[in-house]
Amino acid sequence: MAAEQSFDVYRLPEEHEAIREAVREVCAAKVAPHAAEADETGEFPKASYDALRAADFHAPHVPVEYGGAGADALATAIVIEEVARACASSSLIPAVNKLGTMPLLLAGSEELKRKYLTPVASGDAMFSYCLSEPEAGSDAASMTTKAVRDGDHWVLNGVKRWITNAGVSEYYTVFAVTDPTARSRGISAFVVEKSDPGVSFGAPEKKLGIKGSPTREVYFDNVRIPADRMIGAEGTGFATAMQTLDHTRVTIAAQAIGIAQGALDYAKGYVQERKQFGKAVAEFQGIQFMLADMGMKLEAARQLTYAAAGKSERGDADLTYFGAAAKCFASDAAMEITTDAVQLLGGYGYTRDYPVERMMRDAKITQIYEGTNQVQRIVMARQLLKG
Repeated sequence: MAAEQSFDVYRLPEEHEAIREAVREVCAAKVAPHAAEADETGEFPKASYDALRAADFHAPHVPVEYGGAGADALATAIVIEEVARACASSSLIPAVNKLGTMPLLLAGSEELKRKYLTPVASGDAMFSYCLSEPEAGSDAASMTTKAVRDGDHWVLNGVKRWITNAGVSEYYTVFAVTDPTARSRGISAFVVEKSDPGVSFGAPEKKLGIKGSPTREVYFDNVRIPADRMIGAEGTGFATAMQTLDHTRVTIAAQAIGIAQGALDYAKGYVQERKQFGKAVAEFQGIQFMLADMGMKLEAARQLTYAAAGKSERGDADLTYFGAAAKCFASDAAMEITTDAVQLLGGYGYTRDYPVERMMRDAKITQIYEGTNQVQRIVMARQLLKG
């Protein structure tokens, strides 16, 4: 075969590689320098947000007709991956903006989309997603937050827990029970604004990782909202929530591979510089085997994630399976790779002077949120057994 023959199957398009380079450049200059500080202080990295917003990487998925960059699902995954490589907390800016707005993109009226996606696209507002509750985590259909019709309004009462970027986001997709007799078919979705009377927030959770992204409870105390803020038809909220997660689990997989890549990159550099027994640690075969396994698992996770992103963009019938598989495999791989990175740095890996301990702590949440990996395995098994 002629060497110059082009064969683009299983190769990223040039524009996607260009996006990666652009995001990497922004992150190296303006996101990575704030990562340790955000972790230390537990404060939202506003400078990173401003840098991402200036480059249009804060919510790249928003369609062009609402003022967004119109990035496809693969391009959005690459953005999240590259931001996570520098700072996992900052990667939740594009990731949660997609999570919060996906219900509108899937089921919202044109008026809702125009009203709420436009300020997200411009960077004037962020969007969070309120599904989990104190007694309804993996079993989300057991939620007790209620919405009661009152003329041309709905009145919301309840508590949501584990809400990423709560308090910083201006807008919230909130799932609430509108028909208590219908279980999951009695749940509806609404847009709630931070400024709506009766909305308040709990204290920030004290977390193991992603400390620069606030996680708080959100309280709804007789929050009265216009009926046109319902997303989709009454009773379709739970289906919209699950459909949303099919798409956004791909973004968590991307976040996981970004964190893992950052840890592998750092560990590779370290073992080549660190000398013991008269030679670089990288020359020991035991170390090389560790690096080989880390690289192999990372690339397997990346390929699965990119395949899932393609399915997300196309809306393939098997997206539910691939989204769960990518999220589960990539997050498990990220936990292994970051743990090994800490090991490769020895005692230094255990100190906050080096970034790999932060990456290890940040990786853990990817196995838990947007559906624990135990739940992902249930989702995958159900899809396999349907065939």
